[in-house]
Amino acid sequence: MAEEKKGGFFSRLVSGLTKTRDNIVSGMDSIFHGFIHIDDDFYEELEEVMIMGDLGVQATYDILDDLKEKVKERHIKEPADCREILIESIKEQMDVGETAYEFEDKTSVVMMIGVNGVGKTTTIGKLAGKLRAQNKKVVLAAADTFRAAAGEQLKEWANRSQAELIGGQEGSDPASVVFDAVAAAKARHADVLLCDTAGRLHNKKNLMEELRKMNRIIDREFPEAYRETLVVLDATTGQNALQQAKDFNDVADITGIVLTKMDGTAKGGIAVAIQAELGIPVKYIGVGETIDDLQKFDADAFVNALFAKEDEN
Repeated sequence: MAEEKKGGFFSRLVSGLTKTRDNIVSGMDSIFHGFIHIDDDFYEELEEVMIMGDLGVQATYDILDDLKEKVKERHIKEPADCREILIESIKEQMDVGETAYEFEDKTSVVMMIGVNGVGKTTTIGKLAGKLRAQNKKVVLAAADTFRAAAGEQLKEWANRSQAELIGGQEGSDPASVVFDAVAAAKARHADVLLCDTAGRLHNKKNLMEELRKMNRIIDREFPEAYRETLVVLDATTGQNALQQAKDFNDVADITGIVLTKMDGTAKGGIAVAIQAELGIPVKYIGVGETIDDLQKFDADAFVNALFAKEDEN
């Protein structure tokens, strides 16, 4: 059953990455098959396709340097033979070591950060649903008190996933909501406390202060809790998402990334850029609307799905 589900998700991943594949891989394949020799022009064309495909400038250079080295070492003469080596190089650049999900097995507080419109509240709802499906007791903190609809949206997800919601008045102090939520999580022996926080990056100083305040409360009131801080990014924004990840990393101790809307974008290559350039693991990706479409991210499976040929799916 698990295998079937896994296989099913790989198929969804392959189809969810269709636009990204059309954007990047079809361009690469025409280079692999269109060139007779492996020369500077060949590498330049690949570089252009990769940068345009949102793999990130630095990541692209690193991947191509590695490819050139391997081509030399292995005495590769045919451009078509570079395809598999390129796949290998991308996987190596994306390697950030083991991506642990310890918060699932410990009493944890998970802070969710992200600017408006990236799907942060929906992601929290889906994550709550996943944890509840594992029979975990979940408390949600509606600490994004500056966005009118956030509390309502979270309430809907709380009802759907049968998680408990702790909220505050619109415009109230987010740290006080976190304080109340921590008290509730402890009193109810919750396994995981998920905190929806604001992500107003245009005012980094305020955001930093707000996050600091929340973290101080959790440190003081719930020192035994395992901590996780996830940034939710919208894959459709491409390089913008990479910049947001960098900006958030400046103000908080980020432990992982959630990439949403992967199915609706040609810019899915951004997953490569984030892991390769920042070394922060992408922990979840969203390839659709349902709870099952939020899945743990596996870089190797992602690259395999990206480069999958129709007959492999």
